[in-house]
Amino acid sequence: MTAQKGSAFLLKISDGAPTPTYRTVAGLRTTQMSITGDPVVITTKESGGWREMLSGAGVRHVSVSAAGIFLGSAAEAQIRANAMAGTLDDYELSFEGGEKLRGRFLVQKLDYAGDFNGERNYTLSLESSGEVVPA
Repeated sequence: MTAQKGSAFLLKISDGAPTPTYRTVAGLRTTQMSITGDPVVITTKESGGWREMLSGAGVRHVSVSAAGIFLGSAAEAQIRANAMAGTLDDYELSFEGGEKLRGRFLVQKLDYAGDFNGERNYTLSLESSGEVVPA
């Protein structure tokens, strides 16, 4: 397996159409994804002192964080509107090898910052709501 480019790990947002088109959230410099599962522990006296978990049970969720330069794109405006309204929206994560994950996410956090003589940048955090599936 060869190393994959971080620049090819893209966050995209749906245009909301019945057959959606996903637009890249422009200006991102870093993107990170975490898949977390909250297990159901079924440890008993017969477990021999080792924790046991129930396969396929529990709650899983996907967290996405990103940071970049504000460019004023339509996708960035849509994310800002979603953050202000607390609205769920459809997002896609795409990777260099062609793999894609899609799901509904809530903008949990959106921060803007800017220096006097520099560009305006932002960071955002998304949390999944419902299943995140390969596309």
